[in-house]
Amino acid sequence: MSTTTAAVRPSVRWLRRARRTPALVAGTAILVVVGVVAVLAPVIAPYDPATQDLGNGLAPPSAAHWFGTDQLGRDILSRVMAAAATDLRIAVLAALVPLVVGVTIGLVSGYVGGWGDWLIGRVVDTFVAFPFYVLVITVVFAAGAGERGIYLAYALVGWITYARVIRARTRTLCGEGWVQAARGGGLSHGRVLFGHLLPNVAPLAVVLLMTEILLIMVAVVTLGYLGLGVQPPTPDWGTMISDGQLFLTTRWWVPTLPGLAVVLTGVGLSLTGDGLADVWRLR
Repeated sequence: MSTTTAAVRPSVRWLRRARRTPALVAGTAILVVVGVVAVLAPVIAPYDPATQDLGNGLAPPSAAHWFGTDQLGRDILSRVMAAAATDLRIAVLAALVPLVVGVTIGLVSGYVGGWGDWLIGRVVDTFVAFPFYVLVITVVFAAGAGERGIYLAYALVGWITYARVIRARTRTLCGEGWVQAARGGGLSHGRVLFGHLLPNVAPLAVVLLMTEILLIMVAVVTLGYLGLGVQPPTPDWGTMISDGQLFLTTRWWVPTLPGLAVVLTGVGLSLTGDGLADVWRLR
């Protein structure tokens, strides 16, 4: 019984710290709301996001259309909900491969050291020398507009941040006594890497993941705005903002409300990342 209680205590302490961290509570609440809306969009959206009503174009917010309609008479609220599902799905999926690749490279590089670590460090420095969004836009432009180009772009360049930060953290941990004791105790390299070092860098990787999802979401919206992201007729926040910018001064709700959805989601991701860093004492 005492063993079970001792095993539970760390998680209980973590939950208590989490509940006392306003940033984490607020960010999680925002993300839960946005996530529920995104998942249930096909069910709770008041209209089909693709249905046009040309006789009711650019209608202001009302009881019938809470967010108004766009220039083609499509319900903006329904399109914002559908776009949430699209953009968040792309952002999360695009972050997974860089997470796995970057954490693995950072762990191995920081643990092994030597010429392999030097080589990986030079590759990382080369990528860092170029503006991140310029690299992403270049790869997407070369691969072709749409989701495939976004996934390919982040698979190629998204791992850099993870590799750089995890490598530095791993090198620091390798200088501590418990790692040296594990090495001296005859444990295999794989056991030390993934059984001891990985659990200690995982919280940092999760915080980085939240930041990367935010950056990817902003990039998806930016690419949509430039016409290189999600292609019509699929709803996308960036495309909605781009299509509505001509009406900013006369029909403000057309570009502004999708933009507010981007801001709200971004705030939720940022607060969650900051809150997790506070709970895990990563600052």
